[in-house]
Amino acid sequence: MNTRIFGFLVILLMISIIPVADAQISIGEKALQKSVEVIINSAGDVHVKHIIRSETVPIQVELINGTVSNLSLTNEQGEEKQLTVIGGNSGVLIMPHGKNSVIQYDLDQVLNQKDNVWKWNFRYLELTSFIFPEEVDLIFINENPVVLSEKKGILCHGCQMVLEYSINEPKIFKDIKWEDKEFVVEIRSYSNIDNFIFDQPTKSITFDVSKENRFVTTVIPLELLWEPYVVFLDNEKIHQNKFNNNGTHVWLNIKPESSGEITIMGTTVIPEFPMIAPLAVGFLMILGIPLIRKFNLR
Repeated sequence: MNTRIFGFLVILLMISIIPVADAQISIGEKALQKSVEVIINSAGDVHVKHIIRSETVPIQVELINGTVSNLSLTNEQGEEKQLTVIGGNSGVLIMPHGKNSVIQYDLDQVLNQKDNVWKWNFRYLELTSFIFPEEVDLIFINENPVVLSEKKGILCHGCQMVLEYSINEPKIFKDIKWEDKEFVVEIRSYSNIDNFIFDQPTKSITFDVSKENRFVTTVIPLELLWEPYVVFLDNEKIHQNKFNNNGTHVWLNIKPESSGEITIMGTTVIPEFPMIAPLAVGFLMILGIPLIRKFNLR
């Protein structure tokens, strides 16, 4: 019998006798993946697409953890190819067919919604792109905010993260008039925002939040209240994330552990605003993610 054919038969026999508990056993060579794309729609449905480089030997592809359905394998021309499932849909084995392979499937029960926030504890060490619904322009990675704005998604390498986002998060606009100038402070949250006050003498903005553990994002005009900021919940200093400084506005995010009064204190306030403001340089710091960046789709 041809040695190559005999080798394939041995591999298939191994697959048939390996129990699910031993799904991490390597059967083929590790696949070289050109791209991994995760597409999320407004209902929280997840579709995954892997593009795998062609090889002359059997290759093994690890799938993203979750409940896999509608699993398929084609080449890049859309022609269906045979695949072998390993360990209860944790991976697949692809036989050589001379062209790049495309694996697609749906992932169920990975995104969970609570208090209007979708959450996914994600881990996959290949370079992975995430595409979000059109309604999403702000996401949180390990509770660190990332503004998508006109971007469509993020690119993540070595990803081990807690992903959170909301769809159509309520926006509240507070108008402030000071002498001959007008400013608008935007607050985004699923918590109720009450008793908003801008106090010029104390260089502060205060408001009440009605719910605990809700993201609260405040977009502050720099000419109104200049950074750096200190944030208090009922006179106790709390953690805050300052981000997305575009030269005229800065975004400030908090997640109060209880309801109460929020106070945001700045260092300079109108009309004390300096003629030459410090150069603002923003860095994206995301714990546990070596590389992440926003990207535009074609």
